[in-house]
Amino acid sequence: MDRLATEELSFARCLIGCAGWSLSSAVSGYFPSEGTHLERYARVFPAVELNSSFYRPHKPATYARWRDSVPEAFRFSVKVPKAITHELRLRDATELLGRFMGEVGPLDAKLGCLLVQLPPSLQLDVEVARVFFSELRERTRVDVVCEPRHRTWFTHEARELLEDFDIAYVKADPPGVRGAQVPDARVVYYRLHGSPKMYFSAYSEPYLDALAERIAEHERAGRRVWCIFDNTAEGAAIPNALSLLHRDAQHAHVT
Repeated sequence: MDRLATEELSFARCLIGCAGWSLSSAVSGYFPSEGTHLERYARVFPAVELNSSFYRPHKPATYARWRDSVPEAFRFSVKVPKAITHELRLRDATELLGRFMGEVGPLDAKLGCLLVQLPPSLQLDVEVARVFFSELRERTRVDVVCEPRHRTWFTHEARELLEDFDIAYVKADPPGVRGAQVPDARVVYYRLHGSPKMYFSAYSEPYLDALAERIAEHERAGRRVWCIFDNTAEGAAIPNALSLLHRDAQHAHVT
């Protein structure tokens, strides 16, 4: 892959990024040499998915520091804690949800999205889900996307529920439920875990070409598009994301 000019990539429209901003020596040459990893990362990419919030809380001051480390147009997608999604399983989450929203609040306008990933064993309980998403929407109007991994979340009833709260399905690869249909919404969120080997496999150039075309179609339709590469285990995410960013910038020049 040729080294890519930051000036060219700035024309990209899709919020393309990776799960985390760690920069290994293998990719450091694609980024400015000065600053923290986040500062360097954010001068090339327009977005990042923060997964550490899933495992442990961060202080509001930490979010404020991250906010001040990135350009004005940069956006964070923050994963909702597993204490809410996997331990409470969305039930009786008022206190923890309030605490989490207080923590991320200092991101201000740079908080672009909240990711709600559900455990594979969690079946849809409409009333529980309705209470949870209602409480979430009372606290924020940012983009919210949901990555369910049980078939009961892909019914007509489930789709209507998420639509009621303006919540989009994650378009995951590999999909959480094989064969499940994921409808397009106002927000489109690709979450690419690596295939065939999750978290390890790099995506091919033909796959990225086709993905860029799909993203361009969404952009022409006026949808906001996120594309996060989560194939980080052996460093494939950043080269894949850079390649897609280059393609999206080319589409932006054309249209």
